[in-house]
Amino acid sequence: MLALRLTLESFRFAWQALRSNLLRTVLSLLGVTVGIFAIIAVFTVVDSLETNIRQSMDFLGEKVIYVAKWPWKFEKDFPWWKYFNRPVPTVREFQSLQRTLSSNNNGIAIFAAVGGNTFKAGSNSMAGCALQGVSYDFRKVSNVSIAEGRYFTNQEVEAARNVALIGADIAANVFPNGSPIGQEFKTRGRKFVVIGVLEKEGKNFLGNSGNDANCLIPFGMFTKMFALNTGSSMTGVTPTIAVKGRDDDPGLLDLEYEMQGRLRTIRGLKPRQEDNFALNRPEMMADAISSLFSVIGIAGAVIGSFAMLVGGFGIANIMFVSVKERTNIIGIQKSLGAKNYFILFQFLFEAVFLCLIGGATGILLVFLITLIPQEALPMSLTAGNIALGLTVSVVIGVLAGIIPAVLASNLDPVIAIRSK
Repeated sequence: MLALRLTLESFRFAWQALRSNLLRTVLSLLGVTVGIFAIIAVFTVVDSLETNIRQSMDFLGEKVIYVAKWPWKFEKDFPWWKYFNRPVPTVREFQSLQRTLSSNNNGIAIFAAVGGNTFKAGSNSMAGCALQGVSYDFRKVSNVSIAEGRYFTNQEVEAARNVALIGADIAANVFPNGSPIGQEFKTRGRKFVVIGVLEKEGKNFLGNSGNDANCLIPFGMFTKMFALNTGSSMTGVTPTIAVKGRDDDPGLLDLEYEMQGRLRTIRGLKPRQEDNFALNRPEMMADAISSLFSVIGIAGAVIGSFAMLVGGFGIANIMFVSVKERTNIIGIQKSLGAKNYFILFQFLFEAVFLCLIGGATGILLVFLITLIPQEALPMSLTAGNIALGLTVSVVIGVLAGIIPAVLASNLDPVIAIRSK
């Protein structure tokens, strides 16, 4: 009951201070508003950037290990010359892993892609499309959402038939007058029959259209159209091998160790020789992105803290003036039996309330910015950032109001009543 009365009375005093000295209060709260706006705006932009980049990498899949020549994690003193001389993954290695890997995985796939293709059907065409050859288990290691039609059968992939899954943009441009299922298109001198249309993804943060301008065909048919890089020369298309881990192997350690051993055996590496391949996981990029954006967030918070420092001094100034103006009232309250802690918390709550007003205003400004349509970087204000802004406001209020509150609570009631 006492706490409720203390809170209500503190709010009343704070509101009176706002109304009686509106200009002074607004100018003092401006520092808190700008500070909270700067901090929360930076965190909102950073969170939005990280979210959009992570979404742009969804095509890499989850719990997938990629066999590659180059590691995705670039560290200090990166020995690029060593990685440059490594052999590339091959179809033979894919077939060997298919035969020898145990049940530690949920699927293994090989795929390769070539861009800059033109698809034609009658008088309609579309240029700048990607043609990607995939094995049957590709849908297990990557996100393949089909809006219309079906996926490849195992027989179609094994027989390298001329069937294709096309992206939404290709379907709209090459087959504008109806369903493309069952219809033919031509590219690089070969005809393909459309058996499915991929779901539309739209442009991501990196500016890519995802699968919208992509066409999937059986890997065997792809190798008939394009020469693969076998490692003996630098020409040809380099394929990628990907293995999907099991759900009950969250760290993928068992699968990674097994793949490492199998690949060393396939490539004939001796026990003391180091690996001449890289086992990459999407988490490597995710960790690098998180580290990068954490640094950016810290830098933004430091910049915003200077504005918060100015705002804190502004609130402290208001509280010192408020103590001076209400010295007589403090003396009357003490003479009527008010305890020191009552006076202390009264001014402390007032400082926190003022800071919350400034912080809430800053958060509101950030929220209004997120309402502006942004195609390049859609932003959203998260509950965590709102809570952070309000928490920082409370902390600044406590720090700015504690000294004036202590001075007010320690005033002698007789001297305070006589003050004017």
